[in-house]
Amino acid sequence: MIVGLTGGIATGKSTVTAMLRQRGYTVVDADQIAREVVEPGMPAYQAIAAHFGCEVLKPDGQLDRKKLAEIIFANQSERQVLNGIIHPEIRREMREQAESAESSGKAIVFMDIPLLYESKLTHMVDKVMVVYVDQAVQRARLMERDELDEVQANRRLEAQMAIDEKKAKADYIIDNHGTREETERQVDALLAKLQAELS
Repeated sequence: MIVGLTGGIATGKSTVTAMLRQRGYTVVDADQIAREVVEPGMPAYQAIAAHFGCEVLKPDGQLDRKKLAEIIFANQSERQVLNGIIHPEIRREMREQAESAESSGKAIVFMDIPLLYESKLTHMVDKVMVVYVDQAVQRARLMERDELDEVQANRRLEAQMAIDEKKAKADYIIDNHGTREETERQVDALLAKLQAELS
């Protein structure tokens, strides 16, 4: 079974991912793969450099993610261009990693995909689990974590589907308003439920 793990920016998804890994589950990480597919020499890197030009490259040749983020958060059509370059590469690699885990005997594989709904990737998973906090908490955590002002935080939130909409579509919800222990308890309960569904 492949379970899509998603949430919104600053909802605590990476905390939940760490808990799953600690419990021995395979988590295929879309963000990690997204970083790998744009390393110098990779096809996506060449395409990004060709389209966006040298200003999105650092002097050492690595991608300047901050520059690229500024461009794509301010311009939706540029965001679509970037997505068109990297998404096919990311999906291919994710599928390969999930298949490899399944063929090595893993009954449940998680795919950590931040923009699961926005990128219309639900076809890649059997079930969806959303890590949830309400938007006010999300905004406050985002401003604190990334040192953003409210305008910048709102722009990032608006670039994603509203967290309440994701919650409504989810098969499973991890409510991350409480303590770490409360989140752990929910994760354990959900894992037990998934195991039971398989047996």
